[in-house]
Amino acid sequence: IGDRSTSDLVVRLRTESGRDEWLYCHSSVLTDKCKYFSERLSIIDSRNCVDVFCQDSDIDHHVNLLRLLYVLTDDPLECIPHGVTNVLGILKVAVNLSCSQLIPACVQYIEAVPWEEAEEDEILKIIPKIGSLAEPILGRLKPVDKSIVEKIFVSAVQFATSLPHLDSNHIKASAQDQIEYLLTEEDDDEPLLTPGDDILSLLRDSMKRLFYKFDDRLNSLLQMPLQSISEGNEMKLFESHLSDLSWAFLILNKLDMMPEFISHWVDGSEKVLQIFERLMSSEDGVTTEASLKAIEASAKVLEAISYGTVILPTQRRLQNVKLWLPFVRKMRPVIDKASSSENQKVKLDGDLWQSLEASFVSIILGLPSGDQAGIITEWLSDANVRYPDLREVFEMWCHRARMAKKRFGNIAGNPSDGVITNIVAGGGTNDNMDDSLA
Repeated sequence: IGDRSTSDLVVRLRTESGRDEWLYCHSSVLTDKCKYFSERLSIIDSRNCVDVFCQDSDIDHHVNLLRLLYVLTDDPLECIPHGVTNVLGILKVAVNLSCSQLIPACVQYIEAVPWEEAEEDEILKIIPKIGSLAEPILGRLKPVDKSIVEKIFVSAVQFATSLPHLDSNHIKASAQDQIEYLLTEEDDDEPLLTPGDDILSLLRDSMKRLFYKFDDRLNSLLQMPLQSISEGNEMKLFESHLSDLSWAFLILNKLDMMPEFISHWVDGSEKVLQIFERLMSSEDGVTTEASLKAIEASAKVLEAISYGTVILPTQRRLQNVKLWLPFVRKMRPVIDKASSSENQKVKLDGDLWQSLEASFVSIILGLPSGDQAGIITEWLSDANVRYPDLREVFEMWCHRARMAKKRFGNIAGNPSDGVITNIVAGGGTNDNMDDSLA
């Protein structure tokens, strides 16, 4: 190719932009290995020059294909250049010019090597043109059968909820991420998996085991000497349990299964904070990483309570606030310092504190006014009054107190409303109180 003295044919590559590339070729080579040239050269007017129209971006691929026609052997795969982008370009030209020897070789190469996502998009544009020859490639492109997705989901769940093992925690974290991905809508597309009853039952049982394992870990740490906790991998395992639960709440919330498991966390919260209190009293203190993981898990629970996703009795809601509010207030400066340091010991979600503050405010506003007053009093007397910002709670409490005095004062002074008068006076109610209030 390119030998002007022996060539009998010019292939002129032409583009819409007016670019021309002239290649001196030999008709015997091109007609033998390419149907397009065979047909064009059968026309008398085309014997000296054949025009091939293409895009500017495809000129190099046309040149590569013409060069390949000169070196093709019985095994074309040995001749084609490596690189998915190169081979895709040659395949595209081979399809357009009907070079039957090159198409199978290009397909074989593409099927055997990894692809980038952009390359996969290009493959999808080309394969409809090559019919049944594309079958090997389609094996990697076809949608996965639902039963296969369910099998891998079940395996991932079993691994993601297994006992923490420090050597495989990175694999476990990956499994947890992919479970979340399988259940998440993306760009308005449905999730890859919508679990049926069998999958939900398995997931529920796996999550229960996760909480039971966590409770066993809490009981073990509470009975363990402080020195034993500080030494070895006890804290790392504790942190791993907390990470698992934080992930579990994320998944449970997606599947509307949060209410079943919130009570497990609420019951365990007191033990968690008892462990932190013990560690704070020791010389080693509490690790920032463990504190952050506990706060992240609690944040998801508090958010669910604040949105009404989970309905708890007043005392349980109050208990949650009284347990976690002081701890979060105390630990925020420590965690902020660790996350902003040069070493960056912890990776902090930028929305965590804002989300927690909003949850605390919402839950506190739903408590009886007397309980609100106790929380506000403690907040105002604390040295770290800057966080969380409970000004909204304070302002609303003052407003409601004034309005309640006015409303109930008027009602109490009206003998015609016996139900409310009795309540204000501290008396009982009749059997029809619910209907009267309604």
